[in-house]
Amino acid sequence: MLAIGTHMSIAEGIAKTAENVVKMEADTMQIFSRNPRGSGYKTYSEKEISRFLQIREEHHFGPVLAHAPYTMNLASPKESVYEFACMVIKEDIARMDALSIENLVFHPGSHTGAGVQAGIGNIIAGLDQAVTGQETITILLETMSGKGTEIGANFEELKAIREGVKHPERIGICLDTCHVFAAGYDIVNDLDGVLSEFDRVLGLDLLRAIHLNDSMMPFGSRKDRHAVIGGGEIGLEPLLAVLRHPALKGLPFYLETPLDDEGHKGEIKMIREKLASE
Repeated sequence: MLAIGTHMSIAEGIAKTAENVVKMEADTMQIFSRNPRGSGYKTYSEKEISRFLQIREEHHFGPVLAHAPYTMNLASPKESVYEFACMVIKEDIARMDALSIENLVFHPGSHTGAGVQAGIGNIIAGLDQAVTGQETITILLETMSGKGTEIGANFEELKAIREGVKHPERIGICLDTCHVFAAGYDIVNDLDGVLSEFDRVLGLDLLRAIHLNDSMMPFGSRKDRHAVIGGGEIGLEPLLAVLRHPALKGLPFYLETPLDDEGHKGEIKMIREKLASE
């Protein structure tokens, strides 16, 4: 089964969000683990959690993905920022694991001038204080566009993080099509080559999720601006090629395109119709 979903707001609660996913005719979803630009989060009742799990089972959802907040910078050299990030990643790994969510993805962070190696060292230390090795959830490092002092724009940096932690078996990768395109990986003209490079550096077995996004900005721009599928610089056909690539078979795909729920429903329908017509 090809699992296609989108990023969902959980303002109405996690069970209601799952119901909305069904209405959208999606079969998986991504949610924020807490306020994406703050620190607060909701505590769900046992009744709501039970309903969420029931909906997932009845409608055969693919793996659900939680996204850590943008305010979390695990690479920061600033003590207060770093301590907040360490608290968030530790809490959210435990909270999302308790909800039986398969994966939690986060932006590795920005070193803000301290240097790549210092930033990677901070990320490793932050993960080590948060990951026990006893979790079921997998923590995903996201491929990034490389804006400013952002870490994770090349596969080697993600490899260094994973190989440095105490529990690498709990660390996987989420590939974002907009981000890798903006970072200079040519998925339009050389998708096979990009995936071969990913496999050489990291191993395709570590790839657990795809953020399927077009890009408002041109190739190699190192700018993170998502566009609707087929409405950006990557284009529809190269993104369909990602969806049907045999090396990515069985992976869940999550849309983070600038649309509302109704727009995402139409986008998912369009993608399925294009794939079915081939």
